Amino acid sequence: MKRIALIAAFILAISTVAARADTNVVVLNIKGAIGVATADYVLSGIEHAETSNADLIILEMDTPGGLMAPMRDIVQAILGSSVPVATYVTPAGARADSAGTYILLASHIAAMTPTTHLGAATPVSLGGGDAPAEDSGDEETDDDAETAPLSGTAMERKVLNDAVAYIRSLAERYDRNAEWAEKAVRDAATLTAREALEQNVIDFVAPNRAELLRVIDGVEVEVDSETVTLATDSVVIEEYEPGWRIKILSAIANPETVLLLGLIGLYGLMYEGWNPGAIVPGVVGVICLLLAAYGLQVLPVNYAGLALIFVGLALMTAEAFAPSFGALGLGGIAAFVFGSIMMFDSGIPGFGISITFVVTIAAVFALLFIWLISYLLKLRKRGAVSGKESIVLGFGTAMQAFSGDGKVWLEGEAWSARSSADIEKDQQVIVRALDGLTLEVEPVVEQNTDEKDPRT
Repeated sequence: MKRIALIAAFILAISTVAARADTNVVVLNIKGAIGVATADYVLSGIEHAETSNADLIILEMDTPGGLMAPMRDIVQAILGSSVPVATYVTPAGARADSAGTYILLASHIAAMTPTTHLGAATPVSLGGGDAPAEDSGDEETDDDAETAPLSGTAMERKVLNDAVAYIRSLAERYDRNAEWAEKAVRDAATLTAREALEQNVIDFVAPNRAELLRVIDGVEVEVDSETVTLATDSVVIEEYEPGWRIKILSAIANPETVLLLGLIGLYGLMYEGWNPGAIVPGVVGVICLLLAAYGLQVLPVNYAGLALIFVGLALMTAEAFAPSFGALGLGGIAAFVFGSIMMFDSGIPGFGISITFVVTIAAVFALLFIWLISYLLKLRKRGAVSGKESIVLGFGTAMQAFSGDGKVWLEGEAWSARSSADIEKDQQVIVRALDGLTLEVEPVVEQNTDEKDPRT
């Protein structure tokens, strides 16, 4: 009997260890601004954790904030997850500002690394200004509020109050400090990790992931109205990486990428329009413009800035058609720069654009734009003169020394040439005839004023 009891105890111990070793933890990472791509990544990660029967999701986060709609999608996914979510602000020096604060408070476990901080959750309007924390003082009756169109101040007040109610509900769900959560919205209040723990805003402070897993082992959380006890003493970690679609979406949903794609698209279509049959520039241009249009759809954009960009491009085009000693070109560059800055000046963290980048791109593309227009106009003018009339009696330059067959530079192109006389390199020649694509040339010699012009 003793032997049987020992064997049973041994089997029970082995099965317990095996069961604990099978605990699966899926790790997601949010780095940078929260946008559409971020939401897609987190939602797919939570779905993956649910289908793979994971026991815990750790959402490691370092964000300055982001867009409201993607943030709400992430919060709803966390609240509806059948797998507990532990949001962990890491590494040291990281932050969970603005939208990140909402996500942290919505999680079953809220944890931070020392020297991190959270807060500053005041909603930012698309015009770039913060919603006001105080009433403007204007008196409004209930009837007026229901029937009259909302003024800017009234709308901002609605956005602010909505954000306050939202963040309080998230904090109260897990008995966290709802009063401070409201201050984070109304007064843009912030806290360090240690202060957040002392004020019951978060649950744990842990220096690394291993320590976090240790301190939450045995903690009870409510998931789908059921109490779940976390077992994280021995786990299998799975780092969930975004798929190629999310990576492409993340790259496109970037102000600098959108600006580049838009310019490349415009140049490609313009070149195709002036040079029909090139095909490749047109195809590339259409693809780039469609990608840029998608990026503009998912980014906070000021369309007055977009209009100013088009004005800048029009002025640069006018400079190429009607040179104004740089006045139109400089005006176009200035309009392009200010338009680019205005277009992405939403005030939303992580969705601004570098002024240095804009100025550099404007200068490079302006020069390229003016050169391209000038070149295409030159080609068009050349095409206006047909056949031999544009070549015969024209002056060119010998590209090499030759007697017989050689090469001549004429009207911006290299031509095959034939001469019965000796011609030196860089010597000026005159075209006497055109035989197919071969020029019949002769050297231009210095003449006295009495001599006849070689064209006559």
